[in-house]
Amino acid sequence: MEKTNKKDPSEDSRKQVTRKKVIVAVLLISFAFFGSFMIYFILQVSLNTQTPVVVVVSGSMRPTINEGDILFVQGRDPSLIQNGSAVEKDGDIIVFNAYGLWLSAPKDPIVHRVIGKWYENGTWYFQTKGDANSLPDPVPITEDRVIGVVIGGIPFIGWIKIVLTDSGLLIPLLVIISVLLIISIARDFLKEEKKEPEKESNFK
Repeated sequence: MEKTNKKDPSEDSRKQVTRKKVIVAVLLISFAFFGSFMIYFILQVSLNTQTPVVVVVSGSMRPTINEGDILFVQGRDPSLIQNGSAVEKDGDIIVFNAYGLWLSAPKDPIVHRVIGKWYENGTWYFQTKGDANSLPDPVPITEDRVIGVVIGGIPFIGWIKIVLTDSGLLIPLLVIISVLLIISIARDFLKEEKKEPEKESNFK
């Protein structure tokens, strides 16, 4: 007497669960790699600057802005940037690239307050100073070096990036997380492939 192949009703449900796990994992990986770039692109367009988010890496703007703060930056017409004074601390806080302007200028963008502003030969110039610094920056900043004006921020969240970047763990950590997700997906597939031949042999 021939034995008919009986299909385990729970088999379909297990396959559906596995497919859902795979889809969720793929979506998570896709979001991790592409979602952050998409969000950053949207911020670039909406805030009118190529660098809409910066992490503060020095304490030159204490106590207004602290090391590790994440700042949101908006591109603005140079003529609309508000001038202020070092005493009143009422000028706009701008983010600018000073690398090469003076000997100790860092490669990272600087976040300082505008304490002087003038227009000369078709170009806006800004005198800047950190609130915690005793002296202004040694060289005026031209409008082409201004990335934008600080419009808000989140305190201390940027320490995660600072620690991971300084320790060299940022990229390795992202790679490890991605590899673990891929291994998890592959393992689920292999389990299902092994189960199916075993079930077929049991019903013959």
